[in-house]
This record gives sequence, structure tokens and C-alpha cells, in this order.
Amino acid sequence: MQENEAVREARLRELASRLFFKLETRGARFALCRDVDVSQPVRHDHLTLDEVEDVLNTWKLRGPHGG
Repeated sequence: MQENEAVREARLRELASRLFFKLETRGARFALCRDVDVSQPVRHDHLTLDEVEDVLNTWKLRGPHGG
């Protein structure tokens, strides 16, 4: 993994934590899970870092409640 990718992943992990997501590494892909303040658990699997960033930015715009 390149250094800038490691820094980016660390930044996204911090953002995920602030939005009550857990970011899991699955080989070269990632999974996002959230079960706080949602009626049903939210899960996104087989994501690239770009996709993780898109999902988290969408939730960030919606606010911590996700709606």
C-alpha cells in the first residue's frame, strides 16, 4: 500500500468513526457497517476506498442521523 493510501485510509477510518460506522478491511476491499441511530443495520460491502469516501461523504451531508 502506498503511503498516501495509508494516510487516506486512516482519514476515512476517523470519519467513519465520527459517523458511527465501523470500517473493516476485506483483502483489497472494505466494508462499512453502522447500527447506531438507524432502524436496521446499514452495511456496504466490497467497496474501494473511493466508494468508501463517497458513502461517508453522503452520510456526512445527511448528518449523523443519516436522514
